[in-house]
Amino acid sequence: MAEKEGAAPSGGLLHSLRNLGRTLLAAAQTRLKILATEIEEERLRLEQLLLLAMAAAFCAGMGVLLAVMFIVVSYWDSHRLESIAILAVVFLAAGGALGWMLRAKARARVKPFAATRGELAKDHAALEDSRQEPHS
Repeated sequence: MAEKEGAAPSGGLLHSLRNLGRTLLAAAQTRLKILATEIEEERLRLEQLLLLAMAAAFCAGMGVLLAVMFIVVSYWDSHRLESIAILAVVFLAAGGALGWMLRAKARARVKPFAATRGELAKDHAALEDSRQEPHS
């Protein structure tokens, strides 16, 4: 009986390892859920952006087409070539400016999965802190 009192409880190390495994598994599951949520949110956001962009492009295209037709028909008798040339220059300049803006936006995008990376960084910092604590 004296042996049992002074000895470590049976399964103590195994019990601690199981608890550690459960904790690590729970943390991994939480991080994966956060990642899955962020992926889904990003997919939905991109779908909405694409639909809005397509609708805006269609409406803008129709408006531009009708405006160009109106201007060319209005000046058909007197300055049809000049009106077509001016409109071509305006659209080429606008296309170049929009292309430049698109390139700038693509380069300045927000890094994806910021919350997941933040949580993983916290986990890493916590593990590093626990390693550096002196054990008494």
